[in-house]
Amino acid sequence: MIYFIYDATFDGLLTAVFESFDRKLIPDKVISENEQIPLFIEQIVDIATDEVKSQRVWKGLQKKLSPSACSMLTVNFLADYPNLSTILFRYICKTFQSERSIETNFSDNDVLELSQLYRKVRYEATRVMQFLRFQKSSDDIFFGPIAPLHNVLPLVISHFTDRFADQKWVIYDTKRQYGIFYDLKSTQEIILDNIQVEETTGKLHKEAMAEDEKIFQQMWKEYFNSLAIKERINPKLHRQNLPRRFWKYLPEKR
Repeated sequence: MIYFIYDATFDGLLTAVFESFDRKLIPDKVISENEQIPLFIEQIVDIATDEVKSQRVWKGLQKKLSPSACSMLTVNFLADYPNLSTILFRYICKTFQSERSIETNFSDNDVLELSQLYRKVRYEATRVMQFLRFQKSSDDIFFGPIAPLHNVLPLVISHFTDRFADQKWVIYDTKRQYGIFYDLKSTQEIILDNIQVEETTGKLHKEAMAEDEKIFQQMWKEYFNSLAIKERINPKLHRQNLPRRFWKYLPEKR
């Protein structure tokens, strides 16, 4: 068994592809340095990320694949999915080994799997845009905690900067422990040492929440309840359209 180990970056994965062709060495698995390395591996190859090599691979992919297929690779890299690095690695290698584009060859398991995964990741990004709720903090920054199935924050930044360009906000992924801060001019990635959010309810701690935010949340809850038509309540359909894992972030569901 031969394992390639890289630094969990997309450039690192592309470098692994370059090294595989350059060394004429085909790994059985490609894993990131964050993953656990199994015992009794015959050969472990540490891949040092090289931007020159990764750019050569990327430019080659752009010649072999359509823009949408290239986008699919970068989006899927954000997924939380078993053996993702290995599947992406095989897909990229097959692309270079094939005389024609493989992106619509759904008889290939890797092509089919990545195509299905792409839809799931994009759908999760859409759900974050639909269900994320901001809470005004005591320092006048709007804070939106969320725990998506996949690492989709990079996919939703442009949506929120366009829609909420006139206010400072933070979207924080509580599952991956990092967030995006918008300061009215640009966005930057942040990590909070002490996140002031109740784990069970998704609410900011009382001392961290602005006084008027508490009032607005209560008003919104009352407004939501007043609009509900009891005779038309369909719990099963409601859970399909609004998964339970998002409920704790919605004031109307607390």
